[in-house]
Amino acid sequence: MSQRRAFDIVLLGATGFTGRLTAEQLAHDLAGTSTRWAIAGRDRGKLDALADQLPTRPAVEVVDTHDLVGLLDLAARTRVLATSVGPYLRHGELVAQACVRTGTHYLDVTGEARFVELIRSRYHLDAQQRGVKLISCCGFDSVPHDLGTRATVAHLPDDAALTVRAYVRIHARVSGGTATTALEAIASGSSRPPRAPTDDGDGRPVSMCAWRIHRVAELDGWGVPLPTVDPEIVLRSAQALDGYGTRFRYGHNALVGRLPVAFAGVAGVGVGAGLARFGPTRSVLARLLPAPGDGPDRERRARHGFDVTFIGTGGGSQVVTRVSGGDLYTETARMFAAAALTLLDEAAPDVAGALTPAVGLGTAYHDRLVAGGLRFEVLDRS
Repeated sequence: MSQRRAFDIVLLGATGFTGRLTAEQLAHDLAGTSTRWAIAGRDRGKLDALADQLPTRPAVEVVDTHDLVGLLDLAARTRVLATSVGPYLRHGELVAQACVRTGTHYLDVTGEARFVELIRSRYHLDAQQRGVKLISCCGFDSVPHDLGTRATVAHLPDDAALTVRAYVRIHARVSGGTATTALEAIASGSSRPPRAPTDDGDGRPVSMCAWRIHRVAELDGWGVPLPTVDPEIVLRSAQALDGYGTRFRYGHNALVGRLPVAFAGVAGVGVGAGLARFGPTRSVLARLLPAPGDGPDRERRARHGFDVTFIGTGGGSQVVTRVSGGDLYTETARMFAAAALTLLDEAAPDVAGALTPAVGLGTAYHDRLVAGGLRFEVLDRS
């Protein structure tokens, strides 16, 4: 990739809630460096106002996610293009296409399984041939789960079948963008239980754990399966990377303390999904949700946090690990910014195509996240 492009990083969607937090994080991380970066979006006034508020003013670029000519021009002038503009099924494909055509690395923070599948099916081979990395899910979906699983299997034997079950606890309020994306996914029928990726022919066999509510004695709680994109990302990494045993299974769950809470949560999601599929009730739900661009303020985010506990077994061994951090959106901004900076260092140079964070960014990304405050711990080994 040409080192003489105008920018090293362009952040597209910088005036949205997650985009603004990422711009602030990049401004902090790049202070005192020679890295050339820009913020981009469709509203110059909002972009200029944001740029003026940052400690070091980035360049400003105006482009619409549906303007392929403008996206091609922008992508051709940067080494890494990171987009936080969602829902990605509506706003993401042309950005990825422009990156492939111009030889530019691409990052996003989607949690939309259908979008991840679309990018892989349409652009993986072209990106491979051009040496371009298309890395999706570089935020809370799915970095803690993808890298946390990789850190867990590192403590298990590689010559046995392995199973890792993840249990997520979150204390947070969702942003308007997250809520809008979820509502659109349900309304379009694109939300579904996760599934194992198809085998490309050269990876180890991978599969999902049984999808059921179950008792977790080690954590004194109940596991409730989560229908998110994370299992598909984890299993894709398990197919591609060494260290996941001879066969690999993964389960992805919320952790709740009492069984009635587990059943109430499942019932509530089912009712909400049913209401979202009909226009009149969907409109009512939309009015109850935070507006796009809105999200918890700094004071509230300071009280938020998450942890993901992993129970890994295989070959007669068991290990319990945990990944934990602060507010989902603050941590997503850190993960997203760290992914862009890791790409600039040409981490994992021998891989290209539509990739997971663990595959496309390698151990250098893990080290950068730890340095930034994300916690990886081993709680028990037996």
